[in-house]
Amino acid sequence: MAFLDKHKAIETHATLLLVLSFLVVTIGGLVQIVPLFYLQNTIENVEGVRPYSPLELAGREIYIREGCYVCHSQMIRPMRDEVERYGHYSLAAESQYDHPFQWGSKRTGPDLARVGGKYSNLWHVEHLTNPEAVVPESVMPKYGFLLDRPLDGKYILDSMKANKLVGVPYTDEDLANAQADFAAQVDPDADTTGLMARYPKAVVANFDGVAGVSEMDALVAYLQVLGTMVDFSTFKPDASR
Repeated sequence: MAFLDKHKAIETHATLLLVLSFLVVTIGGLVQIVPLFYLQNTIENVEGVRPYSPLELAGREIYIREGCYVCHSQMIRPMRDEVERYGHYSLAAESQYDHPFQWGSKRTGPDLARVGGKYSNLWHVEHLTNPEAVVPESVMPKYGFLLDRPLDGKYILDSMKANKLVGVPYTDEDLANAQADFAAQVDPDADTTGLMARYPKAVVANFDGVAGVSEMDALVAYLQVLGTMVDFSTFKPDASR
């Protein structure tokens, strides 16, 4: 009861309440912020994480353009229900080359952080063309028009250079082969040795089954790489962090 009387004195004294609230917020903020000044890097380096291939990067730009991030997040929280439904919780390193990142805060549809390799290329094409045909309860818009929009990769080099300016470590070799890698990823008969050396685990396929590169090809290539770069069967968190 004595404690409640003292608390009442704080609540009925506006200035005292303001000062004490400020002290609590300040201490809490310092506890969160100060440790960051002693870290060389807040993002743990994780084996396997790489920049997007030219085609994947083009697909990501289409993903953003069409507003897919509004209904789908790309961050699995480290909680039991999240991990059991979607897979290993997301690592900061997986988003280090995303500008902007696609974590999101709303899920009208499922989280896509681990969607890569979960479904076939054909499934993705059919789902994007007519979502209700494969997921009857879906409220997702139809994106079949992407099949009819060819991509020539005219601006992919510019896009890669822009990403390099903000820290994505594209090399001179990556930039020099941008156009060739862009076309090779949708041609299973092409020589993809260089492509796979520069972008391990990139999926090479004629994604939409039609000759040439379409926006559908690029978007599916992007979806198929999400969550596949890190081998979580061998991954061990850095216990020192």
